[in-house]
Amino acid sequence: VQLQASGGGLVQAGGSLRLSCAASGRTFSTYGMGWFRQAPGKEREFVARISWSGLNTYYADSVEGRFTISRDNAKNTVYLQMNSLKPEDTAVYYCAATRQGNVRVASTTTQYDYWGQGTQVTVSS
Repeated sequence: VQLQASGGGLVQAGGSLRLSCAASGRTFSTYGMGWFRQAPGKEREFVARISWSGLNTYYADSVEGRFTISRDNAKNTVYLQMNSLKPEDTAVYYCAATRQGNVRVASTTTQYDYWGQGTQVTVSS
């Protein structure tokens, strides 16, 4: 599986962005998908994840209620809608795929098998 993230950019606090992650391969619909982010000088952290079917989603406390993860298996794409953005959301955002399709416990980087190249999100105050 190859992943290509896009949609990052510069936005003012309170604004919105939608990230996309396009995947190659016929087995995309069997993979759980996740978004992680990494700010300068910090470790990569979990943001959101979604099960293979799209029925189950999980979020980090810091983004709960502001971000929404979704997927379109017909388009081999997963999305991250980010609303009410804050300066502390500034980071490089990565999409990732895991063979753990139900993603119930897949909240750490080591549980993901494939990674995209990252897209920069900068939120100005």
